[in-house]
Amino acid sequence: MEAITRTAKRLDFDDKISGAARYCADLRPEGLLYAKTLRSQRPRAWLRQVFVPPLPEGYCVIDHHDIPGTNIVPIVTDDQPFFAADAVNYVGEPILLVVGPDRYVLNSLLNQIRVVYEDRPPILSLEAAMARTGDFISGHQPWFTAYEYEKGDIEEAIHQAADCVEDTFYTGYQEQAYLETQGMVAALEEGVVTIRGSMQCPYYIQSALKQALGWEDSRIRVIQAPTGGGFGGKEEYPSIPAVHAALAAIKTGKPVQLVFERGEDILCTTKRHPALIRLKSYLDTGGRILGRQIDINADAGAYAGLSSVVLQRMVYSCAGVYDVNNLRVRGRAYATSKAPSGAFRGFGGPQAFFAIEMHMEHLARHLKADPIALRRRHFLHQGGTTSTGGLLRSPVQLGRMADMVCEMSGYAHKRTAPKPLSGKLRGVGCSLFFHGCGFTGAGERDLLKPSVRLCRAADGTVQVYASSAELGQGAMTILSKIAACTLGIPPEKVRCGYPDTKLCPDSGPTVASRTAMVVGRLVHEAALKLKARWEEPVCQAEAGFQYPVGFSWDKDIHRGDAYLEYSWGANVVEIELDPVTCAYEIVGAWAVFDIGTPLDEGIVAGQIEGGMAQGLGYGAMEVLEYRDGRPLQRGFTDYSLPTTLDLPPVKWRLVESHSDLGPYGARGLGELSLVGAAPALAAAVENAIGKPVRKLPVTPEYILELMHHG
Repeated sequence: MEAITRTAKRLDFDDKISGAARYCADLRPEGLLYAKTLRSQRPRAWLRQVFVPPLPEGYCVIDHHDIPGTNIVPIVTDDQPFFAADAVNYVGEPILLVVGPDRYVLNSLLNQIRVVYEDRPPILSLEAAMARTGDFISGHQPWFTAYEYEKGDIEEAIHQAADCVEDTFYTGYQEQAYLETQGMVAALEEGVVTIRGSMQCPYYIQSALKQALGWEDSRIRVIQAPTGGGFGGKEEYPSIPAVHAALAAIKTGKPVQLVFERGEDILCTTKRHPALIRLKSYLDTGGRILGRQIDINADAGAYAGLSSVVLQRMVYSCAGVYDVNNLRVRGRAYATSKAPSGAFRGFGGPQAFFAIEMHMEHLARHLKADPIALRRRHFLHQGGTTSTGGLLRSPVQLGRMADMVCEMSGYAHKRTAPKPLSGKLRGVGCSLFFHGCGFTGAGERDLLKPSVRLCRAADGTVQVYASSAELGQGAMTILSKIAACTLGIPPEKVRCGYPDTKLCPDSGPTVASRTAMVVGRLVHEAALKLKARWEEPVCQAEAGFQYPVGFSWDKDIHRGDAYLEYSWGANVVEIELDPVTCAYEIVGAWAVFDIGTPLDEGIVAGQIEGGMAQGLGYGAMEVLEYRDGRPLQRGFTDYSLPTTLDLPPVKWRLVESHSDLGPYGARGLGELSLVGAAPALAAAVENAIGKPVRKLPVTPEYILELMHHG
């Protein structure tokens, strides 16, 4: 086991450190043309006419008329066009592409194109969508997706309750802020279109190209280039620029590069869903929670995209780490006239856990109870069931984790220390949380059907073929380590490169904390098969996903095992706040995680520190505001991100555990490390100022409002 946990040199280290890695903008094939996108300037309108000026020689325009197949992005709900045809539904929606050899000329041509709009009444906020009674964006109701499920008998719990505590919480947008913007390079060679670019899911892009072009798999090749971050923002969205670049390459017969500028990227790409979440807890005379009602409302933007599956994770996470026998949960993803919301690290979990953890803080205040003690009374446990009735098969060590993080941080002493009569205020807050590993329900079996292949060459080297994208999180290194340890060969004998759909089977998207547990398990199984044939000088082995025995899921009634496995976390955050300016400093951050067996200690450290930083940014400062359907922040000068000057070192520990499903007992970590930071920070601010916090991010302006009007 020591070999798998020990820090290894990352496979992408040398190229990235030396500058040899060639990102999308570095790819300059001979004869390269550039593309720029004309985007809607209206949040909701009919497209009446588009006037294009005479184009210089060597320049052309690409729009929906150039799509030989279907002008719809294939994702969970097929409702978003690659190019607007008759209408636009958000500022930034692509209308056409201008292609040519000189980017300055392209910008000039874009400025000369005139679009005639017929404006329609936009829906510019989640609250406006919730109040809408007609002229809906989506069908005959204001939402794209609605879910509802129950556990136990909530009506009986309401009837028996001696007390009820209600809360409403708000969370805002969060921009993924990957360092490399969206980008694709497309080329047509011998009837095959090849896409190279920045992506998380090569086979999503292949599916989009098949739909737009009407071509067979054999005529489409997708290769991930070194990618400068994704965080969910390069899950579904890259299908759009990939199709745009491919259409341009096919029309011109030359390679075409399409790379977004930062302001353009923020304008039109997906963000974390804003949410409005209401909770009601029903208590008995002893302060025990008898039942709970939770109502989740998410801002999906103009198209459904991935909102239905993000909402699923919200409604399955919102009960938190607590064993409440009687629940009623409802969730809706509303349509608004803004850029579609989409995947972001945590995938709905951060919004849900902010609400439930702050609600537990407020319950403790209402009951005059210790927040940790109240939580302990209701912790989930091994052998118990989740909110959907799924069995918790693996160890659930919430009590131990709470003890560890409180001891590391000095939480109990800091929480009860007398407040100073003057000067700066100190506060400390705690959160406990989980993240379900892999696709929701039976998605791995029914939707993905992932597989991997390992090939042994005559020289004894082994190549791992999987479509898991390397995004800086160490996927290539982890998968190669699993293969090497299973085969019992030196790590340098195993190779794992960037995914290429011509060579790699579809092992599923690089999302949902599934790479280590799901794809890693497949690599382990394929390596065992290869090991049995090791005497053959050249051989290969494949492994495909098998839904584990004893698990079940009914998606129609939201019943059963919503996830195959869970990772667990506990955070404490301490802040120091100036009561005059309401500015504050994060002076301490502590974390304990249960991720089963860590597959690489160095990669684990990076995931924890990076995830905590991203979660603290979400909680403290990352503000993205819309006015008239347009984001006010357009770059990293006005969209505030945490730097090393804003954050203390994160002190963390892991608890020993084991998963029967993951390779070597491993579970997912990539998203878990973000999920609990924001509620712990919000609880710390609340502890400092003595006012209930109900909104993210917790900015000095919001604190000032609470201090004077809260």
